[in-house]
Amino acid sequence: MTDRKAQLARNLAQVEERITAACVAAGRKREEVTLIVVTKTYPASDVRILSELGVRHVAENRDQDAAPKAAECSTLPLTWHFVGQLQTNKVRSVVGYAGIVQSIDRSRLVTALSKEAVRAGHEVGCLIQVALDADESGRGVRGGVGPDGVEELGELVAKAPGLRLDGLMTVAPLTGPYAGRERAAFERLMDLSTDLRRAHPAANMVSAGMSSDLEQAVAAGATHVRVGTAVLGVRPGLG
Repeated sequence: MTDRKAQLARNLAQVEERITAACVAAGRKREEVTLIVVTKTYPASDVRILSELGVRHVAENRDQDAAPKAAECSTLPLTWHFVGQLQTNKVRSVVGYAGIVQSIDRSRLVTALSKEAVRAGHEVGCLIQVALDADESGRGVRGGVGPDGVEELGELVAKAPGLRLDGLMTVAPLTGPYAGRERAAFERLMDLSTDLRRAHPAANMVSAGMSSDLEQAVAAGATHVRVGTAVLGVRPGLG
């Protein structure tokens, strides 16, 4: 086993212990929570190692980095998630590799994704990104639509050819009433998920929680956690 593989195996084991402990504390089954490893800024060689270690879901936030990486790893049994703010001019490329786009936050993006999904003959899973720090414009600092816009956008996705409404995603906000209150933020997301599932029962995916707050997300009911640093290490240039 290479040094890097041994390091990633240790880190994955530690994250697995955290998720398991969080599930036990919340009275949930471990299989209710899916780990997505955020591989942004890390090379395809790390993605290959993660696959060898049993990881099945990886996430990226920049198409210019993700597209070549996904192409290099195209033979691996992976589901690629796109989690960054997505510009419409990148949609065709993203549809080529991403099974799920977690950052749906405006109608124009839905239209563009639908067009390209149909053209490619793919079905793309979609999560509405909820901005719990949304300002008067209805958008958050890091993208996302305010809670008031979830229902309308969900209906649009559900009716769009080539798209599948899978659920909701959020990032714990740094500003606004939920700043520093990760558990409360994730519980609010769960409330919104309950509302969405009344009209769309299959849209039961709730993506919340990262390396620093995955326990709070699991406690609130998240079905997916997005973990990068705790698995891969501190990213270059981030201290």
